[in-house]
Amino acid sequence: MNYFFITGSSKGLGKFLTELLLEDENNIVYGIARSSSIEHERYIHSNIDLSKLNDVTLYKFPIFENAEKIVLVNNAGMVGDVKHVGNIDNQQIIDCYNLNLIAPVILTNNFISKYANLSCNKMVLNISSGAGRTPIDGWNVYCSTKAGLDMFSQVLKEEVEIDDSNIKVLSLAPGIIDTDMQVQIRAAEESAFSNIEKFIEYKKDGDLTPANITAQQVLRFIKEEGLSTNVICSVRDLTK
Repeated sequence: MNYFFITGSSKGLGKFLTELLLEDENNIVYGIARSSSIEHERYIHSNIDLSKLNDVTLYKFPIFENAEKIVLVNNAGMVGDVKHVGNIDNQQIIDCYNLNLIAPVILTNNFISKYANLSCNKMVLNISSGAGRTPIDGWNVYCSTKAGLDMFSQVLKEEVEIDDSNIKVLSLAPGIIDTDMQVQIRAAEESAFSNIEKFIEYKKDGDLTPANITAQQVLRFIKEEGLSTNVICSVRDLTK
């Protein structure tokens, strides 16, 4: 059997990716999110607010005896306050760093501790963002958390190679997706985000990718072993 752990599995990209994986009867998916919107015999849900780190540290990865592949997808994320520094709610800063960066690091740490010695194929797939690779005013917290996730992924790759633990590591930018996050971004004030008109135009012009299409692209990175040899990658790297 193949086992997948997906954070943020209740909506958007995480939900569509979960549903795609469940189409294969050899897959079992463990969802980790504040709420559940999927009912399936091979779906196991844990209600966890990933911005609450005490709850994250208590999450226990199960023991598997028949695993062919085990994958952790750190997908959950939030953009936080779209405002310039000096105007951001401090709790929003804390929640955003917890959810986008600290929770994935904790889960990855515990995932590797549990499964590193297993001989099956293993993968840690961190859903990053182009915003972690390009500074965008008003997105200071989001950009910095995703940049941190990229660097964590690069160091992790070095470590798993040294330890010879047979773990594939990717930090994947999924492109601009038509999700609730984009709704929040378009609702920002222009004084807090100088590029807001560009993002409004993305929606008007149909340039946002539907989450179900992005989920299919992400699934390719999970299934196709040689699709990316670089830790830092993007769905835009796909040529076909």
